[in-house]
Amino acid sequence: MTLFWTFLLTHMMAYVVSSMNGVPYEFMTANIIALIVTVLLFVLGTIIPKPQPAEHH
Repeated sequence: MTLFWTFLLTHMMAYVVSSMNGVPYEFMTANIIALIVTVLLFVLGTIIPKPQPAEHH
Protein backbone atom coordinates (compact mmCIF):
# COMPACT_ATOMS: atom_id res chain seq x y z
CA MET A 1 0.00 0.00 0.00
CA THR A 2 2.92 2.34 0.67
CA LEU A 3 4.09 1.99 -2.92
CA PHE A 4 0.60 2.71 -4.29
CA TRP A 5 0.05 5.85 -2.20
CA THR A 6 3.57 7.12 -2.80
CA PHE A 7 3.13 6.79 -6.56
CA LEU A 8 -0.28 8.42 -6.45
CA LEU A 9 0.77 11.39 -4.31
CA THR A 10 4.09 11.88 -6.11
CA HIS A 11 2.42 11.97 -9.52
CA MET A 12 -0.18 14.41 -8.22
CA MET A 13 2.58 16.63 -6.82
CA ALA A 14 4.63 16.44 -10.04
CA TYR A 15 1.60 17.36 -12.14
CA VAL A 16 0.69 20.35 -9.98
CA VAL A 17 4.27 21.65 -9.73
CA SER A 18 4.88 21.27 -13.47
CA SER A 19 1.62 23.08 -14.22
CA MET A 20 2.54 25.92 -11.88
CA ASN A 21 5.98 26.25 -13.51
CA GLY A 22 4.61 26.01 -17.04
CA VAL A 23 6.71 22.98 -17.99
CA PRO A 24 5.43 19.69 -19.46
CA TYR A 25 4.51 16.85 -17.08
CA GLU A 26 7.13 14.09 -17.16
CA PHE A 27 5.69 10.68 -16.25
CA MET A 28 9.05 8.90 -15.98
CA THR A 29 10.56 11.60 -13.77
CA ALA A 30 7.61 11.27 -11.40
CA ASN A 31 8.11 7.48 -11.39
CA ILE A 32 11.77 7.84 -10.44
CA ILE A 33 10.97 10.30 -7.67
CA ALA A 34 8.21 7.99 -6.38
CA LEU A 35 10.59 5.02 -6.25
CA ILE A 36 13.20 7.05 -4.38
CA VAL A 37 10.63 8.32 -1.87
CA THR A 38 9.26 4.79 -1.36
CA VAL A 39 12.72 3.41 -0.61
CA LEU A 40 13.41 6.30 1.76
CA LEU A 41 10.13 5.64 3.59
CA PHE A 42 10.97 1.96 4.05
CA VAL A 43 14.49 2.80 5.26
CA LEU A 44 13.14 5.44 7.63
CA GLY A 45 10.62 2.94 9.00
CA THR A 46 13.39 0.50 9.87
CA ILE A 47 15.69 3.13 11.39
CA ILE A 48 13.17 4.71 13.78
CA PRO A 49 13.06 2.69 17.00
CA LYS A 50 9.73 1.29 18.11
CA PRO A 51 8.44 2.75 21.40
CA GLN A 52 8.73 0.43 24.38
CA PRO A 53 5.54 -0.20 26.34
CA ALA A 54 5.44 1.51 29.71
CA GLU A 55 5.81 -0.74 32.73
CA HIS A 56 2.95 -0.71 35.20
CA HIS A 57 3.77 -1.24 38.89
